[in-house]
Amino acid sequence: MRLSSRLCYVLYAIGFVSIGMPPQLSAQEAVAAPRLESAVTYPEAPQPQFAVTLPDSPDQQPASSASQTPTGQDSSSSQTPATESTSEKKQREKAAQQIKEQEHQRVFGILPAFNTSYRGDAVSLTAKEKISLAFRSAVDPVTFAIAIVVAGYKEAADSDAGFPWGAKGFGERSGAAYLDAFNGTMIGNGFLPALLHQDPRYFRLGHGSTTHRLLYSAATSIICKHDNTGKWEPNYSNVLGNVASGALSNLYYPSNDSGIGLTIGNGMIVTGEGTVGAVFNEFWPDISRKFLHKDPTHGLDAEAHAADRAAKQAKADQK
Repeated sequence: MRLSSRLCYVLYAIGFVSIGMPPQLSAQEAVAAPRLESAVTYPEAPQPQFAVTLPDSPDQQPASSASQTPTGQDSSSSQTPATESTSEKKQREKAAQQIKEQEHQRVFGILPAFNTSYRGDAVSLTAKEKISLAFRSAVDPVTFAIAIVVAGYKEAADSDAGFPWGAKGFGERSGAAYLDAFNGTMIGNGFLPALLHQDPRYFRLGHGSTTHRLLYSAATSIICKHDNTGKWEPNYSNVLGNVASGALSNLYYPSNDSGIGLTIGNGMIVTGEGTVGAVFNEFWPDISRKFLHKDPTHGLDAEAHAADRAAKQAKADQK
């Protein structure tokens, strides 16, 4: 993918100003947003009613007991699919609420941060939800605006010389820049995660030492969580998505700006730039609270810090 992220470096530089500072929680932080309960209430199994009838004659057989046992078994077994269906429905409702929260996340109130999760209890997304979230980011008006700004910068710098100069060249550069962003987002955050069962979101740590948070955020460009196991594994979706979108760019960039070597090289560069973006996403809420006096996590950071303090106090009490 060839989309330049130079314009975003100004935002990243702001993030590093506060990296070495411990996050200061504002006194006006809200209490942690209420979460959906994940516990499922199972219905009580019905008690079978036995009506015992004494036979009036030796030929009369009490068939009620024999007929009720299978009925009780059928009733019990029929509840299992219903219970599983209820549990899955609650999980999907919880995921829908969390996605809705993410779609309101913007850096400085402008730049979309839909692919970042501030929650430790985030529910795994379905394939449809991953693709839908990626598409939401790809068609956001800010994405179009960034493509236009990048095109203007490239024309002023006379980069991508294969494009003509003037209005025609500016239009072609803008279209190419937007296709870079669209392809990279849809492939790396949508289609490949859906196919490989990997979660494309950045799960912000939000607490711990600055060094630990830096190493964690930098590593997420090459590792991610698996949907089913929740364990960390190589982030094939991100790396292959960057290379694949770079390969597609050969279809609409001038021939002198294409080639296999350049495609792979650009894919690795974009992966590295994603590391800088992950670090910024990790520390953005701290920056926002310190300078803008707003908490993008809506109290989730305060809850995490309180849990850390409680754990440390419990450990100290045991000594």
